[in-house]
Amino acid sequence: MFNKILKFYTKYFVIWVIVGAVLAFNFPFLFTPLRLYMELFFSITMLGIGAVLNKQEIQHIAKTPLIVFLGSLAQFTIMPLGAFFISKIFSLPAPIALGLIITGCAPGAMASNVICYIAGADTAYSVSLTTVSTLLTPIITPTLIYLLANSIMDVPFWGLFLSVIKMVVLPLIAGFWIRDKFGHKIEKFIEICPAISVTFIVFICSLVIALNKNYLIMITGIVLFAVIILNIFGMSMGYIAGILFRMDKKRKRTLSIEIGMQNAGMGTVLALKHFGQQSAIPAAAFVFVCIFTASIVAEIWQKFDNK
Repeated sequence: MFNKILKFYTKYFVIWVIVGAVLAFNFPFLFTPLRLYMELFFSITMLGIGAVLNKQEIQHIAKTPLIVFLGSLAQFTIMPLGAFFISKIFSLPAPIALGLIITGCAPGAMASNVICYIAGADTAYSVSLTTVSTLLTPIITPTLIYLLANSIMDVPFWGLFLSVIKMVVLPLIAGFWIRDKFGHKIEKFIEICPAISVTFIVFICSLVIALNKNYLIMITGIVLFAVIILNIFGMSMGYIAGILFRMDKKRKRTLSIEIGMQNAGMGTVLALKHFGQQSAIPAAAFVFVCIFTASIVAEIWQKFDNK
């Protein structure tokens, strides 16, 4: 019974994000004190992800290096460039443009693994892409943000680099170590990790909304439209990349979901820490959008397969 509740809670991630957003917008004082702990929240999320991954999933990466390389290449070209050009086309204010670029430069979202499973995509490939893009983040994400956004605002490369090391790499390694060291002893606790990760991501998104309540009222329409365009562009180009790479149906779907869904929670934390509250808005909006669109596409693909 408890496992079913956990699976339901994790699967319907988007519901809790919406509930948190509504509460944060109407009662911001409940969430603003959490700003002091946002890095800790995200680090615990990554620790949970590291503990969930097993040796077989890591070995899968080593056995299929070419498709993982192609997927990662698509991930770190399509979305960053898409975010850059969309920010130019819409003439977004500097903080918002920077926030959109940060979102585009983030690695794949952990929620994409669940969506790929629902969509009948290649879940192992999804895990491989998410893992590799996350491990590459300390170098690639700050570099891309610097190259694409330094003309908009000053980008502290080394500050971003150290933040990603602390929030992503070290907790992931700690998670790998815990899983490898204690194995079966923590199996029951590992089942809880995805739910814990969902909870902390909901807190992070709610915090952004609480901090930006007044500003959100004025610019939500512009941000939302730009974010939707970026998300649809990423999913469409991901599927097209799968066609160009001559992948099978499952891997085309995986690439579409992986590229369209960014780790906007990470983007939100980086934006809040280094660039201010307004820059975090596009990343927070992207959390809602990418989960909605990916969930809808997953349901359509699932029904198509059943027919």
